[in-house]
Amino acid sequence: MTLDAHSAILAAETRIRPHIRETLLDPSPYYSQTTGANVYFKCENLQHTGSFKARGALNKILSLTDEDRSRGIVTASTGNHGAACAFAMKKVGAKGIVFVPETAAETKVANIQRRGAEIRAFGTDGLDTELHARQYAADNGMTFISPYNDVDVMAGQGTVGVELLRQLPDVDAVFVAVGGGGLMGGISSYIKAVKPTVEVVGCSPFNSKVMEESVKAGKVLALESLPTLSDGTAGGVELDSITFPLCRDNVDRYISVTEDEIATSMRTFMNAQHMMIEGAAAVPIAALMQDYAKYAGKNVAIVLCGANISLSVLQGVLAG
Repeated sequence: MTLDAHSAILAAETRIRPHIRETLLDPSPYYSQTTGANVYFKCENLQHTGSFKARGALNKILSLTDEDRSRGIVTASTGNHGAACAFAMKKVGAKGIVFVPETAAETKVANIQRRGAEIRAFGTDGLDTELHARQYAADNGMTFISPYNDVDVMAGQGTVGVELLRQLPDVDAVFVAVGGGGLMGGISSYIKAVKPTVEVVGCSPFNSKVMEESVKAGKVLALESLPTLSDGTAGGVELDSITFPLCRDNVDRYISVTEDEIATSMRTFMNAQHMMIEGAAAVPIAALMQDYAKYAGKNVAIVLCGANISLSVLQGVLAG
């Protein structure tokens, strides 16, 4: 963590505050009783566009010059970041293209379309899609916005941490899903700068844990990702990603969860909390349930990163 990252997050907090929701920090009687911890859910599933991604996209697009916006915006996304960029572009009157993997969830693609952005499909892995979109932007003189490998995007996601410490100053541990590391990089940077005693836990599906394995190896690895309910965290990490050192230095430990654990956590959460979540949001819930005994009597916050899930996938999960 550097002072620059901390300062960037505070600047993002001021910049996006008029346009963003301060999401609910919801105490959970069910999970608190089950685990013996005081469990709270940070409900980014209730954010604009249905995920935390609205924060980073808004911060980036509001930070662009008029000239950068006028050249047109290009981004890549499995869905949530694309919808967030479309939301932010509409706020400032900009136009752009969102590249999505050919395997992107129909619900997430529809969420982008409703917000007016042009969509193009390329590749089957999120990193391949991202690299193609970056090259397309360069070839056509357009402005590329990374889903995570960008200081302004990461700083916007870090405002989740600003809200969380404001809402629960005595938090002891925070569980966050990890994909490219934008959300985790931002949250962990802010929390470790302000309250370094908080334990930050990175949570990934076994089927796509590129950041976790990269941190273990000490460098970004090129690893294949298998299909996962946590599509919002799936895919590779860019070799030069600014999020890697942040996830390496600020995350205390990582926990991986199976597809069965993700599905079980989705069913249990929706039954107990009566809110919709997507697979990625269930990953940190499943991670806590693996190792909840050590948190007895402690204040634990779980970031629910999003709620964008297709009806067909949801039906499959609920059917067990």
